[in-house]
Amino acid sequence: MSALFALATSLLWGLADFGGGLLTRRTPALTVVVVSQTIAVAVLGAVVVATGGWSEAGPQLWFAAAAGVVGPAAMLCFYRALALGPMGVVSPLGALGGVVVPLGVALVLGERPGVLQIAGIVVAVAGVVLASGPQTGDAPVQRQTLLLTLVAALGFGSVMALIAEASSTLTGLFLALFVQRVCNVVVGGAALYAAVRRGNPALPEGGLGVVWASLPALAFVGLSDVAANGTYNLAAQHGPVAVAAVLASLYPVVTALAARGLLNERLRAVQAGGAGLALVGTLLLATG
Repeated sequence: MSALFALATSLLWGLADFGGGLLTRRTPALTVVVVSQTIAVAVLGAVVVATGGWSEAGPQLWFAAAAGVVGPAAMLCFYRALALGPMGVVSPLGALGGVVVPLGVALVLGERPGVLQIAGIVVAVAGVVLASGPQTGDAPVQRQTLLLTLVAALGFGSVMALIAEASSTLTGLFLALFVQRVCNVVVGGAALYAAVRRGNPALPEGGLGVVWASLPALAFVGLSDVAANGTYNLAAQHGPVAVAAVLASLYPVVTALAARGLLNERLRAVQAGGAGLALVGTLLLATG
């Protein structure tokens, strides 16, 4: 069951990244983040009220709040690193953070994967890196780019580790996700305000009408991201965190395959090989 929840996480995150990538071609990235997460807050707020999730309030919500602050900060560092490039270096390193941090936490807490699971982790991580399209050329990497990428990777992994501890019940999970998203909106909104103050546009060309027309896609991105956090919490609660973290981090494979299937983007040989390795790693983890 844990493996299924973790694979669902990778599917949802991969599709959310794909949708978010498409939206940011026309709309500023911060606007996409704030609007999509605001929609998620509204939906989660209704769910919390309907399920009585407020009764689950407790110290664990601090984990959710921390995840809500760290997540947008990590994403901003990641976007900045991508802008400085090269993307073929930034993307694989960013993806590794979601594996290394939760895996390290799991090992510290005493989890000891079996031989097949260790083999699956190695193969799947290699697949994630290759599917992200690593760059093997001699393009220089600035120190600032590398630092931003490492901070983003640490942030992504920390969010996974934090959300795994945010709740141990289903109704409590709804409340934790609500708190996380509220913090997302606050941090993202502050960043958007600062960007506008610096002269960057908050709206795309075409104005508010473009954002309004994109609301279904924005809702899909926001709710897919929320659902992915929820399924990851369930995966971590029902099985080894080490396995859940690796399987959940296969989302770059999903994004690459979605781009191939829906946009007819050609996969580089290294990406296709990475997708195959990720599949082999998944099978090893599932059977281990």
